[in-house]
Amino acid sequence: MKQARPLPGYLVSRYKGWKATTYDENQAWYRHLAADGQHPRAMLISCCDSRVHVTSIFGADSGEFFIHRNIASLVPPCEPGGNHHGTSAAIEYAVTGLKVAHVIVMGHSYCGGVAGCHAMCSGKAPELEESTSFVGRWMDILRPGYDRLLPIKDEDTFLRDLEKEAVLISLENLMTFPFVSERVERGDLTLHGLWKDITNGSLLNYDPRADGFVPV
Repeated sequence: MKQARPLPGYLVSRYKGWKATTYDENQAWYRHLAADGQHPRAMLISCCDSRVHVTSIFGADSGEFFIHRNIASLVPPCEPGGNHHGTSAAIEYAVTGLKVAHVIVMGHSYCGGVAGCHAMCSGKAPELEESTSFVGRWMDILRPGYDRLLPIKDEDTFLRDLEKEAVLISLENLMTFPFVSERVERGDLTLHGLWKDITNGSLLNYDPRADGFVPV
């Protein structure tokens, strides 16, 4: 692979700093993780957005979360068939292999993927409608949420609500996976929906009793 290049210098420096401090101070823990394997209690599905740092939000150490990141924190519906399904494969492994007790979907404010879905569905981003657009076809998962919100006129309000709809769509789609729904119904697995405001750091949790997102 002749196109590959060495790491940029600033990343090498950061790695060496981590190795000399965090790793050296916790060598026993890292060796334990390597020898004993991973036993996370929760899977966290979050956005690829560089502004959302899920481990720092919860003060998590290595080994605590099984983390999967994708555009807009979306979970597709269960569609067996042998194609490449990275998110579905991660969920299957977390639930059936690692036997996590919780699956958490976390969306956030000012999500570029959700904004792209809004632009595509409102006719402002025809390039995302092209069959060759990976982002557009991924954001098709959120189209039902867009349709549910159509009466809302204010764009800022629409976008914030659509970000939360992305979380709800993902929770609904999680239940289409038999290995998820069976464990939820047995009480072995719980699903959680979160939305984080990256401006003020607040975190909201979906509460079905309130039929909405409430502060954690």
